[in-house]
Amino acid sequence: MKLDMEAVFTGKASYADIIRDVKPSDLHAVTGELFDEIESIIAEATDVQVTFVPHDPAAREPGEQGWPISHAIAHLTASMESAAVGAAMMARGVSPKERLSYETPWETLQQADQVRARLKESRRMCEAFLNAWPDQPHLDVMATPIPPLGPMNAIGVYMLGIGHGQSHLPQLHEIMRQSSAA
Repeated sequence: MKLDMEAVFTGKASYADIIRDVKPSDLHAVTGELFDEIESIIAEATDVQVTFVPHDPAAREPGEQGWPISHAIAHLTASMESAAVGAAMMARGVSPKERLSYETPWETLQQADQVRARLKESRRMCEAFLNAWPDQPHLDVMATPIPPLGPMNAIGVYMLGIGHGQSHLPQLHEIMRQSSAA
């Protein structure tokens, strides 16, 4: 299930519209699909490729050329885990007062096996947070982590992490393309 965040950002749909049909029972499958796709993209990555710094015209930081795979993986897994823990708390009836996030320092991910281990660990953690949901989740507990998207329940918060992960897929493809050509 691909989220059409572009439709949200261009005003063609609301965030609530694009996740309206997502059920708690869908979340494990959506999580598996995303991790499978990320793992597929970097399956053949070498140690040199995970630290290769690509040219990214969308780089935002002054002097930044682009993110290596290690940086992109550390960032997207942290975002997905943050959404997963927040959603688990909400599903249990607790409204988190802050974003619960930790990002593995990307500079410590110097080898392809380390990046793959980080992905495996993140998948396990996201699935564990989903397993912490009660059988009858408190979908009435709302949060507004991104005000322009409006209030959302645990499903909405979890899917933000999925959407964020999906938004990095083209970046990962491009890093692999550039690093293979170098």
